[in-house]
Amino acid sequence: MKRRKKERMESKLYVGNLPYSTTEDDLRTLFGQAGKVVSADVIKDRMSGTSKGFAFVQMETPAEAEKAISMFNGYKMGNRELKVNMARPKEDTGRGGGFGGPRGGSGGGYNRGGGNRDRDGGSRRF
Repeated sequence: MKRRKKERMESKLYVGNLPYSTTEDDLRTLFGQAGKVVSADVIKDRMSGTSKGFAFVQMETPAEAEKAISMFNGYKMGNRELKVNMARPKEDTGRGGGFGGPRGGSGGGYNRGGGNRDRDGGSRRF
């Protein structure tokens, strides 16, 4: 099982500098010239749904992935030069998703208990 996952990573490609109008079908057609495309995923912004200008394309074999890199790295698509290379595993940045996690700051706002005040409400400056 572990070997299978490693083999999949070796045939997964990062495709950057894509025109924002590029679709998954466009990628399947283009990369299909290098071999069998297992999947093509254009990465989109969660809020707007528009392309972020990059994608991941999974080729059937590492040999087909290498062929796609040699064919399409530097390829002009819609006045943009594609960047194609092997995808790297997602790095754990230690940051949680969304808006969670520890927060700093004084709290602020009306009657929220924030700021640098003593319990009696006075200022610590004097």
